[in-house]
Amino acid sequence: MLRKTVVAIFILVCFILQCSVFKSLAFANVIPNLMIILTSAFGFMRGEKEGLVIGFVCGLLSDIFFGNFLGFCALILMYIGYLNGKFSRIFYPEDIKLPLALIVTSDLSYGLICYILLFLLRGRFQFTYYFVHIILPEALYTIVVTLFLYPLLLKVNEKLEAYERKRAQKFV
Repeated sequence: MLRKTVVAIFILVCFILQCSVFKSLAFANVIPNLMIILTSAFGFMRGEKEGLVIGFVCGLLSDIFFGNFLGFCALILMYIGYLNGKFSRIFYPEDIKLPLALIVTSDLSYGLICYILLFLLRGRFQFTYYFVHIILPEALYTIVVTLFLYPLLLKVNEKLEAYERKRAQKFV
């Protein structure tokens, strides 16, 4: 129950930060995607199921407030969380290279999927413009924010796991 509450607080705080604080800190009208960071991080720290659920909740929240189609972002982030969860078997908390690589890959994939489904299928073929002005800057900005947010997420996850282990030993 504590884990669910903490994750819900993280989702709400990151969503509010993404919608308010980072809107004013936008570089070239690009803001970092904190929902991708949360989905990817919890996916590879906790596994496929938790990545899938957190991705769905983050995406649904984004769809409700900003989406044109309900469930579009939820579906994409759900898959991203699930695929990142596949890497939980090779996740080492000390190594930051894997999380950074997975988060940048997830953000680039998210941008490419959005381009294909929202623009390319409607006949807008300016891929280079979209990639250079939207996808790439968002991925770079997301990586910079990840360097600060990921250690916090890792620390909270370690504390929650220690608490859960301690609590499990009480009942055994």
